[in-house]
Amino acid sequence: MSDISLILFLIAMAVSIGAQIGVKIAFSKYSDVETSRGITGSEAARMILDRNGLTDVKIEHISGSLRDHYDPRANVIRLSDTVYNRDSVAAVGVAAHEAGHAVQYSVNYSPIKLRNVIIPMTQIGSQFTTPLVLLGVLLGATPLIDIAILLFCGVVFFQAVTLPVEFNASRRALATLRESNILEEDELGGAKSVLTAAALTYVAALVSALLSLLRMFMLRGSRRR
Repeated sequence: MSDISLILFLIAMAVSIGAQIGVKIAFSKYSDVETSRGITGSEAARMILDRNGLTDVKIEHISGSLRDHYDPRANVIRLSDTVYNRDSVAAVGVAAHEAGHAVQYSVNYSPIKLRNVIIPMTQIGSQFTTPLVLLGVLLGATPLIDIAILLFCGVVFFQAVTLPVEFNASRRALATLRESNILEEDELGGAKSVLTAAALTYVAALVSALLSLLRMFMLRGSRRR
């Protein structure tokens, strides 16, 4: 691994780790701030769903922390221990964000439809990129590295499309929390901080993917010399 490639790798690691730490710090801080109305994460999600006519979307409790997600195939929002029955600003913000994803599906939000279409390509790229690069290096076969680069471009594209999906879900969440008076104005700032920190993890993922792609191009270039 060249010095420049190593530096890019370390930068990618630092960006990713920094983003994850930022989420944990923000979530921990506002997990200690109770909502003035005493509304829990699951209750907030239910209110938002019902407000948007999504009475058929279920809400389930799962174990763990920061594992919250909306599953469109099962049409269910799964909220973790730190969100489901907690009446903190952080819990309500995260639950509202996941409800925002459910709303996106209901209104056929274009970026989320595009993301779903390219998921299979992304899975293939994630699975075969590294083996192809290793084979290309070991066998001295530049075409294998070219194929790996092409596949990984799909991964980068997926990360890029994910950004508007996540930011839009957060905007929908904060708007509904304000309009429904689920959170007070000062509490909305805390929820926004948590959701912004979470969104930055997706920015970090895109940056890391771009740096990985750059490393592949550098490796390809070195093989042609």
